[in-house]
Amino acid sequence: MSELLQAYLPLVVFIAVSAVIGLALLIAPFIVAYKSPDPEKLSAYECGFNAFDDARMKFDVRFYLVAILFIIFDLEVAFLFPWAVAFGELGAFGFWSMMVFLAVLTLGFIYEWKKGALEWD
Repeated sequence: MSELLQAYLPLVVFIAVSAVIGLALLIAPFIVAYKSPDPEKLSAYECGFNAFDDARMKFDVRFYLVAILFIIFDLEVAFLFPWAVAFGELGAFGFWSMMVFLAVLTLGFIYEWKKGALEWD
């Protein structure tokens, strides 16, 4: 029985170390954070409009276009890496199916470009 427990000792050590690191990363900001908010820190910096306004307010459709652009490039990278790893085993069918996929993504990118999602005024 002790041999079985010794086989799991590295796993227990790994879980303990990861739990200590996780707790340290959760507690550290509360200890070292500078607690003096000012209007600049509380201003909208990521979404383009104040975060504490009405949720039903109108905003620019370009936010949706930027989200679509992100999805286009995110999907491209998510599918290109495994395709490149297994490229030698896929043959011509795998090559042309990826070319069709990239053509569809390119059409999406051209649509974004024509709609002006890349030009932010």
